[in-house]
Amino acid sequence: MAARFPAHRLRRLRRSEALRRLVRETRVATEQLVQPLFVVPGSRVERPVPSMPGVAQLSVDRTAETCRALADAGVASVLLFGVPERKDARGTGAVDPDGIVPRALRAIREAAPNLLLMTDVCLCEYTDHGHCGLLAGERVDNDSTLDVLAAEALAHARAGADLIAPSDMMDGRVGAIRTALDGAGFAHLPIMSYAAKYASALYGPFRDAAESTPAFGDRRDYQMDPPNVEEALREVALDIDEGADIVMVKPALPYLDVIRRVKERFGHPVAAYQVSGEYAMIKAAAERGWIDEERVVRETITAIRRAGADIVITYFARDLAEASARA
Repeated sequence: MAARFPAHRLRRLRRSEALRRLVRETRVATEQLVQPLFVVPGSRVERPVPSMPGVAQLSVDRTAETCRALADAGVASVLLFGVPERKDARGTGAVDPDGIVPRALRAIREAAPNLLLMTDVCLCEYTDHGHCGLLAGERVDNDSTLDVLAAEALAHARAGADLIAPSDMMDGRVGAIRTALDGAGFAHLPIMSYAAKYASALYGPFRDAAESTPAFGDRRDYQMDPPNVEEALREVALDIDEGADIVMVKPALPYLDVIRRVKERFGHPVAAYQVSGEYAMIKAAAERGWIDEERVVRETITAIRRAGADIVITYFARDLAEASARA
């Protein structure tokens, strides 16, 4: 006679890797991962970022070579950040049709024609003060910044971007960019809005890579306050109303609850950015032998996907693609 207890043995489906894969609820596919890249002036430049082991600033030619290798490894998308030759108060390099990102877009398209090319639209990399918009005194002037962001988006669109990703957190910027793109014949081009971008302490290494540390003050008067969730939902709703096709939560792991709320409330495609500080912490612990890097990377990306993210922007995209190819 069969034992009455336990009637259900959930461990039966955990006995082998084949069984675990068979019933796995959340999967990480390389097609859902985006690799950020930092493009800088010069030729044959590959300058490591000390606070982000394994990440380097790359000249346009090196960026194109890297993108060819990424595509060969199975990475489907990249997100480009540009550091211009010169910076000024108005970030004029951002709107230059032959600026650093447009040049990179054209070179990558030739080297890796099937790669999906996303571009960051913001002014922080291009201004000498390091803020994400034009200044009025020492405060960012929201409305005067919108036209510049729209012009930057158009420069990227004309150079061959597949998707525009505004990260500045100015009010109304999605609508301004959507209007500009539609009016210039780019109605087909999607916008991935950094809709809920928090004023996080985890951006330090990125600012090293993008050379975008503010010369004074901080970005808390335009990026979101970390304790707020309902505000994030309002931000997302506004961006969707203005024409965002994909909405992003940034950072990712400390804001899993926000990702979940956004996905459940709106049902739109949701992206999450596993930011530089998240990356650097994993790398630092792995270098000291405290954690198994590959397992922790897969576990954290799975958590982000499980929370509801359809797309994960991560500096580990290539590593995960190569690990998947070996499996």
